[in-house]
Amino acid sequence: MEMLTDLIEISRFYGSNKDFVIAGGGNTSCKDERTLWVKASGISLATIDENGFAVLDREKLKQLSTKQYSSDVNKREAEIKTDLFRASVFPEKNLRPSVETSLHNLIQYRYVVHTHPTLVNALLCSAQARKKTEELFGADSIYIEYTDPGYVLFKKVEQTLNEYRKTHPRDPHLIFLENHGIFVSADTIAEIRKIYDEVITTIKKHLRVFPDIHDLTAEENITEVLPGLRMILSGGKTPPLLAFRRNTLTEHFSQSRQTFEKVSLPFTPDMIVYCKARPLYIEAGTPEQMLKSAEEQYQQYIKQYGYDPKIVLIKGMGLVAAGENLKSAEIALDVFEDLMKVSFLSENFGGPHFMTDKEISFIDQWEVENYRRQVARGTQSGRAANKIIIITGAAQGFGEGIARSLFNEQANVVIADINDTKGQQLADELNNEARNNKAICVKTDVTSAESIRHLISQTVKTFGGLDVLISNAGILRAGGVDEMTLETFELMTKVNYTAYFLCVKYASPILKLQAQYHPSWYTDIIQINSKSGLKGSNKNFAYAGGKFGGIGLTQSFALELIPYRIKVNAICPGNFFEGPLWADPQNGLFVQYLRAGKVPGAKTVEDVKKYYEKQVPAGRGCRVEDVVKAILYVIEQEYETGQAIPVTGGQEMLK
Repeated sequence: MEMLTDLIEISRFYGSNKDFVIAGGGNTSCKDERTLWVKASGISLATIDENGFAVLDREKLKQLSTKQYSSDVNKREAEIKTDLFRASVFPEKNLRPSVETSLHNLIQYRYVVHTHPTLVNALLCSAQARKKTEELFGADSIYIEYTDPGYVLFKKVEQTLNEYRKTHPRDPHLIFLENHGIFVSADTIAEIRKIYDEVITTIKKHLRVFPDIHDLTAEENITEVLPGLRMILSGGKTPPLLAFRRNTLTEHFSQSRQTFEKVSLPFTPDMIVYCKARPLYIEAGTPEQMLKSAEEQYQQYIKQYGYDPKIVLIKGMGLVAAGENLKSAEIALDVFEDLMKVSFLSENFGGPHFMTDKEISFIDQWEVENYRRQVARGTQSGRAANKIIIITGAAQGFGEGIARSLFNEQANVVIADINDTKGQQLADELNNEARNNKAICVKTDVTSAESIRHLISQTVKTFGGLDVLISNAGILRAGGVDEMTLETFELMTKVNYTAYFLCVKYASPILKLQAQYHPSWYTDIIQINSKSGLKGSNKNFAYAGGKFGGIGLTQSFALELIPYRIKVNAICPGNFFEGPLWADPQNGLFVQYLRAGKVPGAKTVEDVKKYYEKQVPAGRGCRVEDVVKAILYVIEQEYETGQAIPVTGGQEMLK
């Protein structure tokens, strides 16, 4: 149907533009004489298709206008929700119609596009909102003073429209909602775009003050603040993910408590849904002083409001948003940055005008908005859900498989590899799966202390902390003692042994800091070792020696770090015959071992492979899923540390 095709086009056009729509804000509709198509609650306008619209019978919707509902707010909203579902043409799809469905049905025009544009809200959330709106848009519009959304707003708009219709032949194309947004209506989507363009152009002409927004470099000691702040904001529960941003706008509003006051309350319902009603402000100081202040303010906040804060503005450092997953934290960051833009731009119209405590309380407790919060959070069913996990050597082989598997278990993964081209390709592929978690790639040379330090820093700045470090990167160059060069031996030792030490050295301060502010949170350091770390390997001494040493490090680190609830364990896989380490046709171990004569009588690569397969009681090589099961076991348990866990199909057994 052409009308629905046009609706999808205009919905995506505005839904994908953060100047008009952020997260789940806004809704759209089209209608004919009998039927209304309206965006379903919880559906993103940016990606909506025909399945994202609730289809409703207009005659049944009209009954909501005349029906008498309960005077009790909660009962009334439940009754209205039931009637909206009853008006559905396809109830089996179980799509929840937008809360503003009745308002869409009320408007005479075919298309309605409701958004919350930053520039429009700079006007509508200002001290001079009504006066300036009427001056700029006059008789072509109606202005609605702030009204609680839902049924009450519908009745208010209905009353105002009926008055308007007494003196005008057609409905206005513009409905401005104070501290909320704008409804633009027309009979074609071309008209919708034209009207929106005119509105934005008109407001821009009256701007004297406009923010110059550009990114600023994060202070290096932010990594000494975020992990502790993450644990403070957890309230002793599962820690949130933190998204961080520093730019000229965050710098402007974090200068002092006076500037912070101008962003200390919400302007619109969306800001409450995604950011809660009130942010925290932390003064500058040492990391220890800032965390002490955050801890004190958190306790006061909980006592006063009864829920965890989601936004923290740190003087001289930037903006932090907390979320149940990284997606919700990043949405909160975007929404609060929009609040800051609105506040800044509102100075053009007399300064900011916030929602009142009563208005805030209604939104906080409204079932409809709690439903939107639930949709935004998504489901958390993975065994590693929301863990922050670094995997070194994750661009290929075992590391790649581990990264994929843990990402599928809803972990946030950091692909640390010297081959950042392959690493970034993997991160992009994982992120295209549209989950609530995230993958990033950080180019990392595990033999370089500075590179490992950078890896930890980038992880903390992206996610707010660290839960698991998997030291997986390794190389193998087979050869007997007569043919092994010193250079090759030292390189293998750096990658297979020294790199593990560097990972622990620079990750453990972050894990210790988290332990300081969360009395029961366990974290993990895991070395992917080898069966060669459990038993010597003929003409493979350089590799086996590094892996033997890795188990010594594991046991020693475990003793040192367990007081901070940091578990340190090694996993010792058997041979991964299917991976590039073994199977690469140019330089894989099958080829290397054939050249080195490690397998007596072997003439071909296939001879070498069969020789090693026969040594495994389970009859096959180790696979990624075998190792991941061991990793998940290590993470989930809280009583084992210092262990070297064989995953060898019975080839090597503990004594």
